[in-house]
Amino acid sequence: MGSDWSSPEEREALLVRAPQPAPGVGGRSRVYRRRWLVLFLFSLLGFVQGLVWNSWGPIQNSAKAAYGFSSFDIALLVLWGPIGFLPCFFFMWLMDKKGLRLTVLLTAFLMVVGAGIKCVSVADTLIKRRLIHAGQLLNGLGGPTVMNAAPFLSTTWFSPDERATATAIASMLNYLGGACAFLVGPLVVPAPNKTTLLSASPRHIGCIRDRIEAVMYAEFGIVSLIFTAALAYFPSRPPAPPSVAAASRRLSYRNSICKLLSNVCFLMIALAYAIPLGVFGGWSGVLDLILTPAEVSQVDAGWIGFWSIVGGCVLGITIARFADFIRGMLKLILVLLFSGATLAATWFTLTTLTNVTHLPLTSATLYTSCILLGVCLNSSVPIFFELFVETVYPIPEGITCGFVTFLSNVFMGVLLVFLTLYHTDLSWLNWCLTGSCLLSLLFIMCFRESYDRLYLDVLVSV
Repeated sequence: MGSDWSSPEEREALLVRAPQPAPGVGGRSRVYRRRWLVLFLFSLLGFVQGLVWNSWGPIQNSAKAAYGFSSFDIALLVLWGPIGFLPCFFFMWLMDKKGLRLTVLLTAFLMVVGAGIKCVSVADTLIKRRLIHAGQLLNGLGGPTVMNAAPFLSTTWFSPDERATATAIASMLNYLGGACAFLVGPLVVPAPNKTTLLSASPRHIGCIRDRIEAVMYAEFGIVSLIFTAALAYFPSRPPAPPSVAAASRRLSYRNSICKLLSNVCFLMIALAYAIPLGVFGGWSGVLDLILTPAEVSQVDAGWIGFWSIVGGCVLGITIARFADFIRGMLKLILVLLFSGATLAATWFTLTTLTNVTHLPLTSATLYTSCILLGVCLNSSVPIFFELFVETVYPIPEGITCGFVTFLSNVFMGVLLVFLTLYHTDLSWLNWCLTGSCLLSLLFIMCFRESYDRLYLDVLVSV
């Protein structure tokens, strides 16, 4: 069941009784209403981090007109998110040693400083561009916490029958923030009136710059408010643990890394997560270029990306709630999701090959296949996170999820390198995405699932 590589002492529960037991302490598991406030603050922080990260792509033409950004600058503004995962292992160590409060406060502080730097008013556009890049990098440094700490938070604050739901909400809100950027930017910031950026009037460019600065001021205000709220109240843990697993002894940071690298089952399921999600991240970033031969506009490509993320968030939370009621079904859920993702990717790839397959190439088929693909892949994220934690328990949740998200960003970075080398014809990328989904499905089917954490909660409670 996966427990043969960890000793019984490492899975021993540490529910220590107090001298004068009170309700909720002294060895009794208890959940607190304040857990929803903690989840709300963390999810809101993740939402804003995703919103700020994706704020420049949807308004790239306006940004080029206002600040003289090049296409490389726009791509780099987006890449600061994956680059921000380079110190991922530091945040994993900090969460393991110092707890969730300090890690969240540090993340929120970096985001506040990053948002504030972008609001500095300077006349030199070159300095302004550099400040914006620096702000995006600091915001990218918040990614390791908001994307990795969801299972740690759910285990610390929520009972076993609410853990998957809490993980889904905390992890999906970051994706939802990135999706909402497709709406917020274009609705607030006007686009250049002319097809050529240089022909836009100085008055109109000034209006665009004012709107962009208004968005940056709003981002700074929201992030500052979240940081203030977290500083006022965001405890590391509740007075009493919500479950036996939440109070159990965990492995040290060094032992955890060694155990992860030596656990073949974990590496198999980690690759099943990292490869398709990394490829999908790079694929969705150039979706407008992939759909250009099919005469799909950039606006339509943006809406496809938006609805695929929103649909994935809704389905992910719904499936996670279902998984809380019917436990031990995580592998089956992933098999169903990746079967749908493989079929959708194959459908999209064959549809784009109109000269070979003669399949109908319409907006309806492109929308349906792309959105179905995005929904299946995005909704699998919280299910993967829960399965990771169950498989390698008693390794801390933050270390486990940090390792796999770092691996996913590595695959995304490798794909982006190939995109820079072979960007003239992107048909190979469609086949790459289809193959990654199929490979992940095979890994999942061969994976032997285990639920050590769940069994500990059930058996000890009984």
